Amino acid sequence: MQMTLDHQLPPYLPFREGIRRAPDRGYRLTKSQTYIALKNALRYIPTELHSRVAPEFLNELKTRGRIYGYRFRPGGDLRAQPVDQYNGNCLEGKAFQAMIDNNLSFDIALYPYELVTYGETGQVCQNWMQYRLIKKYLELMRQDQTLVVESGHPLGLFKSSPDAPRVIITNSMMVGMFDNQADWEIAAQMGVANYGQMTAGGWMYIGPQGIVHGTFNTLLNAGRLKLGIPNHEDLRGYLFVSSGLGGMSGAQPKAAYIAGAVSVIAEVDYSRIETRRQQGWVQRVTTNMQTAFDWAGESLERKEPLSVAYHGNIVELLEYAENKKIRIDLLSDQTSCHEPYTGGYCPAGITFEERTRLLHEDRDTFGILVNKSLRRHYEVIKKLIARGTYFFDYGNSFLKAIYDAGVKEISRNGVDEKEGFIWPSYVEDIMGPELFDYGYGPFRWVCLSGKHEDLIKTDKAAMACIDPNRRGQDRDNWIWIRDAERHNLVVGTQARILYQDAEGRLKIALRFNEMVRNGEIGPVMLGRDHHDVSGTDSPFRETANIKDGSNVMADMAVQCFAGNAARGMSLVALHNGGGVGIGKAVNGGFGMVCDGSRRVDEILRSAMIWDVMGGVARRAWACNENAMAVTREFNKTYPGGYHITEPFLVDDMLLKNILS
Repeated sequence: MQMTLDHQLPPYLPFREGIRRAPDRGYRLTKSQTYIALKNALRYIPTELHSRVAPEFLNELKTRGRIYGYRFRPGGDLRAQPVDQYNGNCLEGKAFQAMIDNNLSFDIALYPYELVTYGETGQVCQNWMQYRLIKKYLELMRQDQTLVVESGHPLGLFKSSPDAPRVIITNSMMVGMFDNQADWEIAAQMGVANYGQMTAGGWMYIGPQGIVHGTFNTLLNAGRLKLGIPNHEDLRGYLFVSSGLGGMSGAQPKAAYIAGAVSVIAEVDYSRIETRRQQGWVQRVTTNMQTAFDWAGESLERKEPLSVAYHGNIVELLEYAENKKIRIDLLSDQTSCHEPYTGGYCPAGITFEERTRLLHEDRDTFGILVNKSLRRHYEVIKKLIARGTYFFDYGNSFLKAIYDAGVKEISRNGVDEKEGFIWPSYVEDIMGPELFDYGYGPFRWVCLSGKHEDLIKTDKAAMACIDPNRRGQDRDNWIWIRDAERHNLVVGTQARILYQDAEGRLKIALRFNEMVRNGEIGPVMLGRDHHDVSGTDSPFRETANIKDGSNVMADMAVQCFAGNAARGMSLVALHNGGGVGIGKAVNGGFGMVCDGSRRVDEILRSAMIWDVMGGVARRAWACNENAMAVTREFNKTYPGGYHITEPFLVDDMLLKNILS
């Protein structure tokens, strides 16, 4: 048996009009590096075809900054099909094909032709040759084999056991010395590094619905903690302002609306605004700042939710609001600021089209403009905070980008970025203590049948597993899943997200597998965002509320990944940089196919608890109060096979006296 691409070239198909394309990432390779890049890409192609394909690859490299292998993209929209319509020797192999296609469909992917699912650069794999070869392997794979994928490259099938993962994925795991943006860009251009984001390269992205729930939880808890809103009330009468309407950030107006708020979201790319308007996630659109705030003011007076998209730059919008003394209650930013110099942040003073031209022609000038704009952005936020606005970094490395732009005063310790910044990450103030420390995180599932009725059944089953009276978080999540169908959250295949803790995830997972076993629904793919309790070590985001110095360590994410592999999750993935940029995070995730078997029940009982509680344990060891409480309860509840190490607390005055 030899696994190769076909010896006949597929036709070079035209690009569909109206589909967003990734900007030119810039060609900066030396002659020798270019030689290697071409050689690397041609490794996938039968030798007799090299003379025809090599010039195409060189042209892509010089005009797009990457070799994508456009010729090898299948025609049409790669929309996920019902799992039984895929070829394969095991259910998992078919399920993963559906997940990959969902990540690359026109409805989901940010730049479908460049295999970018979301977050400006987050790819399923590097090129279409890899895509085709991965699909071939998944069609062939048996339940006693494991497919290994390294930065998009399918290394091959290896003999394993039914209880082992079917796929193990790593992305951009760079050696420390070279773990930086500049070296990564060279590696990506040479075709040896793939930026998997968080769930793009792990094939688990389910569209912006995922971040809708996270943003909903964040905004509600911000209102309760910072604005004094009672637990039983929502954000009616309060204004939320932010920027970004792309893959993840597109969730902002929808989440704010569900939470009852009025939102004004700035976006420079009109195509993204139009996408959200067509979805019904944005109600009104304007290019006029005064109009945007007039609409907002009218809805605030009526205490009715409203979502407004402002087509323009966030810096100019905020400067206008500050000059006019417009009250902004909650303020954030969700542009792809972890990639500020490769197109994730559009500087004030230039159009989106000019941004795209400069990325191609003059990266140095573009970088200067980015830094200048970030400094302006900082200054206006500082003024708004002084007037009572609560600002939080929404996990896009915005504050780190400001620091890197030369605003050193934003450093909390006045020396470096290791202890965070003077303004909080949303994890520090909200998501960390109120959700992650308890074990709540973005649990998700996909109904592989493609049937909407299966999704409705799983919604009801999940709702029945939640006790809304246990905690406020449970109440919020119960309401979320109760209303999920009404809010029309599905983009792409039939999927759902629901923030849950370890206990909740296990209950729901076992119930779903039982439903599959009983023939009530078709098979279900379980997963989560890597942005979770245990999956990610990221000092500027997921581990921002860990204050014992270990926020710079990546042990937790690696252990989470390894533990999930050891316990037999169907798919395990480990990425570098997801969500915040290369060198700034390590994150691991999983996928689990519920086929109704007792074998899956046993894997779930072991792996689900581990996947969550490993992170709670790490947070408890950092002396996070809520995590310590959960750990104490866990040790009492599971005395037989588990025990988490608990810290002794130290009297702060004792140390202060000793050090004085």
